[in-house]
Amino acid sequence: MEKKEINKWQDEEALRRYRMIAPLLDPDMDEGKRQQLREEAAEKNGISKRTLYRYEKSYREEGFEGLRPASRTKKRQQRLPENFEVIMEQAVQLKREVPKRSVRQIIKILELEGWSAPGVLKTSTMQRHLYNAGLGRKQMKRYAEKRTVSSRRFCRPHRMELLQGDIKYGPELRTTDGELVKTYLSSLIDDHSRYIVQSEFYDNQRQEIVEDTFHKAVLKAGKFDCAYLDNGVQYTAEHLGRACAKLGIRIVHAKPGACQSKGKIEKFHQKVDQFMAEIHVAHVHTVEELNRRWKIFLEQEYQKETHAGIKEYYESCGVAVPACGITPEQEWMRDNRGLVFMDVSVVAEAFLHHETRRIDEAGCFSLDGNRYEASAALANLEAEAAYDPMDMETVTVYCRGTAPVRAHRMEIGAFASKVPPVPMGMTGSIPETSRLLDALEKKYKEDHGQMARALSFGEYGKEAGSHV
Repeated sequence: MEKKEINKWQDEEALRRYRMIAPLLDPDMDEGKRQQLREEAAEKNGISKRTLYRYEKSYREEGFEGLRPASRTKKRQQRLPENFEVIMEQAVQLKREVPKRSVRQIIKILELEGWSAPGVLKTSTMQRHLYNAGLGRKQMKRYAEKRTVSSRRFCRPHRMELLQGDIKYGPELRTTDGELVKTYLSSLIDDHSRYIVQSEFYDNQRQEIVEDTFHKAVLKAGKFDCAYLDNGVQYTAEHLGRACAKLGIRIVHAKPGACQSKGKIEKFHQKVDQFMAEIHVAHVHTVEELNRRWKIFLEQEYQKETHAGIKEYYESCGVAVPACGITPEQEWMRDNRGLVFMDVSVVAEAFLHHETRRIDEAGCFSLDGNRYEASAALANLEAEAAYDPMDMETVTVYCRGTAPVRAHRMEIGAFASKVPPVPMGMTGSIPETSRLLDALEKKYKEDHGQMARALSFGEYGKEAGSHV
């Protein structure tokens, strides 16, 4: 097996192992619950609990790299008995008769009854086929239902312990050229304070926008313990899972149909609807302008507004709340848990994508529909391209035996006639702007102006004190 194939398999296997143990890494989980989850994970994946213990220990000591297997050798595929389907029917019947029967006990009964010769049936094979047959799912479903009911009023005690993420359809923008652009809002909300750690509109809903949201959140507020997400393709993508695993961030996916478990971010989306109602009359034509308006609205209209959920949480704990309430910004700032910031280069490396490409005779290669110029010295060689999917201007090229090369995107000129602008059919009944957004922007400038003057006066006080 070639080295690149080995590396790819090792990464995939490490990510598979991490997904197995991710629910077991919660430091606040009691040992009884952890043991129950470990037994369910072992049965689901057809491995022993001892193997899961080993994966957990390796991850805690060495991180994501500790889950990478050292090597893999090809093994002869086990040949199943010709009557395996009949054997499985008997195994299912034995499991239904006594649900507490272990797989080893079932295999022993099948051997004693003459359905299979001793040593032919393997425990892992039987576990996998029993799980695929549906056995064990009812127990897991009952546990999930109990967990859902008991977590409806759940709230983490400190900031950055858990972030909830989601994507919401944004407003449709009409550019000055008449083009219609659909937008999508990707957000991360802190479970404890309801503070919006990161939220931004994009002109697509690819998996890269979620990676960008996580990337900016870590750079802005530091590392968080866990992310609670739905099962959309953007949140189950391999790149996101690998990046979070490298940074030590666990990912937990919501159970299908458990809408109440994501109530915090769904409540926040009601505020987004208010913004969208205003933006329709503000004549915004670009995503950049949309995000500028959204940043102001988010800070002035959400982060600084009292939140009923925070009040309910403290009242349920028997703690008095001021009559004026508590805002997400206040709750975020008053939390005594410190923020853990990481090195920018480490965070950037975790979110990089890697692709293998062959350099042509001119020292160029293609990536994601773009043409890049690396170096003629790498002609006819196979190289690895590392890139940020949100910034494809430059790509770092790694080739064995050479220093990394920064490849720049090539601009190929082409003549294209300019599309004539679409005539504007405005009527006098359409507002010229959003008065709410304009008022919030004015207040935003006043607040930041006062902050700047306060800082300036503070410097003046220091200078005056030095002359005394």
